[in-house]
Amino acid sequence: MKCLGAVLRNMGAAPPFSASKPLSIEWVELDAPGPGEVLVRIHAAGLCHSDLSVIEGKRPRPMPMLLGHEAAGEVCEFGPGVEDLQIGERVVLVFMPSCGHCPPCAEGRPALCEPGAAANGAGTLLGGKRRISNRDGSLNHHLGCSAFSEYAVVSRRSLVKVDSTLSYEDAALFGCAVLTGFGAVVNTASIRAGQSVAIVGLGGVGLAALLAARCAGAQRIVAIDRMTSKLDLAGQLGATEVVDASDPDCAEQVRGLTSGGVDHAIETAGAVAALELAFKVTRRGGTTTTAGLPAPDQVFRLPPVNLVAEERTLKGSYIGTAVPQRDIARCISLFRQGRLPVDRLRSGILPLAEINEGFDRLHFGEAVRIIVKP
Repeated sequence: MKCLGAVLRNMGAAPPFSASKPLSIEWVELDAPGPGEVLVRIHAAGLCHSDLSVIEGKRPRPMPMLLGHEAAGEVCEFGPGVEDLQIGERVVLVFMPSCGHCPPCAEGRPALCEPGAAANGAGTLLGGKRRISNRDGSLNHHLGCSAFSEYAVVSRRSLVKVDSTLSYEDAALFGCAVLTGFGAVVNTASIRAGQSVAIVGLGGVGLAALLAARCAGAQRIVAIDRMTSKLDLAGQLGATEVVDASDPDCAEQVRGLTSGGVDHAIETAGAVAALELAFKVTRRGGTTTTAGLPAPDQVFRLPPVNLVAEERTLKGSYIGTAVPQRDIARCISLFRQGRLPVDRLRSGILPLAEINEGFDRLHFGEAVRIIVKP
């Protein structure tokens, strides 16, 4: 079948993207879903910094590629072997498919699935196939999703079924921003009631982490960013203090507010300077968790003596150390109870034709999560 999608042919475009036009809206051809695969009609897709990093060339991917990985849609068709979905059911796309049988999957850590990581790096679906093409040949899949399109063929293991009463615009956020931020707090850091937390970087993932910290019962939540608008929103969402990251005394301010540092610092900005700041504001005996993804050539340096003499812990969190089938359901339940108001993270809705303008807003810090509707 033919449909419209946003194709990236070359990385490294310079903003403003409304002028450089890195993403072109093109007619593409989708093959029918193969064994274990599903055709999904995409109703809403979020613009994420992971997409922006590919556009800017900070996260190398095989080109050309149809971008997009945070989305929700409805099941239209499925291939052989898919027996637990029905036509018309609502699904959330998850950007790390899990095979279910490699060592990490067997240990209950599907975010580290080895075949899933290999497929994502190669630009294929979990089964190793490419199902998108145009007049110039095959197009690569983005993280097994390629959701900036009217339709997508994905692995069944890239989908989580959700309640049909959940709006597509809200549902889309649960596949990346919410899953990553919530999981970093609840699964990776295991924050407990009464503890103090700093969130460094207030994009979609960071603000989702803030909401999760509040759900977990954190007593102090310090929100840190350079953007005044994001600090204001963090205050509305439950931060007990907000601190401007551009202030040279930022770390000292946070340590002063928290009697020497926080129990947990969560870094979500994807920059080495942000991780350094997160480590500085963590107390002796505390834990620093990083969920951001800086460019592969960036290096974080620290004196090892701090880890030993201060019994410090530094942890990585990929997709929030999540089990998507379990954690998306948990997050949606909290959302329905009003305890995880992720709809507050949405910054507007754009048609697919204006996707480059949307990425300008994301690049310049003018938005948290923009939804495109193909």
